[in-house]
Amino acid sequence: MKEREISALETALGYHFRRRAVIEQALTHSSQARELESQQAGEVKVRVNDNEQLEFLGDAVLSLVTSEELFHRFPQFREGELSKLRAHVVSERHLIRTAQKLELGHYLRLGRGEEKSGGRSKRALLVDALEAVLAAIYLDGGMDAAREFILREILVPELESMERGGGALPMSDFKSALQETLQGLGMTQPAYVLVQESGPEHNKTFTVEARLKTKNGEGAGEFVGRAQGSTKKTAEQDAARQVLAYLATRMQSTGAKLARGLRTDKK
Repeated sequence: MKEREISALETALGYHFRRRAVIEQALTHSSQARELESQQAGEVKVRVNDNEQLEFLGDAVLSLVTSEELFHRFPQFREGELSKLRAHVVSERHLIRTAQKLELGHYLRLGRGEEKSGGRSKRALLVDALEAVLAAIYLDGGMDAAREFILREILVPELESMERGGGALPMSDFKSALQETLQGLGMTQPAYVLVQESGPEHNKTFTVEARLKTKNGEGAGEFVGRAQGSTKKTAEQDAARQVLAYLATRMQSTGAKLARGLRTDKK
């Protein structure tokens, strides 16, 4: 690859490679590698590395970082819900959008046959290249660099998009998750109150509060989640998410206090 192309790719990725060989391998398709091997003279041929092994590693890093982030973001989700959300985020249908945004097809090193067949725009090749590039970032800069790239380019934009659109995946069902959580704690269900409605008829913004009552149902409320959305449903879901985050923090605090008390009793 030319220096100019590498620099342009690094700008798109938001990452500067210290070892250029690793990013060049990440962009080398097997068709190009085998073609270069066939051009070698003599009986002993030197193997040319392609991006298949890096693709394998990148897939694993992507799965780990995604799993860890979803685990921390959604403590109220069950295993099945987390698995469903992760499967969506790492799916080809979602990853192709990131690969196209980064214009990875422009930088691929393809054999002549693959070039003629339109390899630069093939979904499978682009997604494989994205995973290989991710592995290259991991090998060159470590897990922190890979995590930053994944969160910025792959995970966070999709989660935000799903939240705005009120999608059907677990992310959008915070109200049901909150209902189950409160039932398990023996607490009353929250009240969802529309506190503000603004904007023109075709582009309204709704502000909703999820008011969590105290355990006996008395008082003004223990916690209020307040959120805005383009629909009441979206605003209610985000308000419910805030209440769930609050409950998770409170339960962690209660557990820590209980643990300290047990240690004190043993003394």
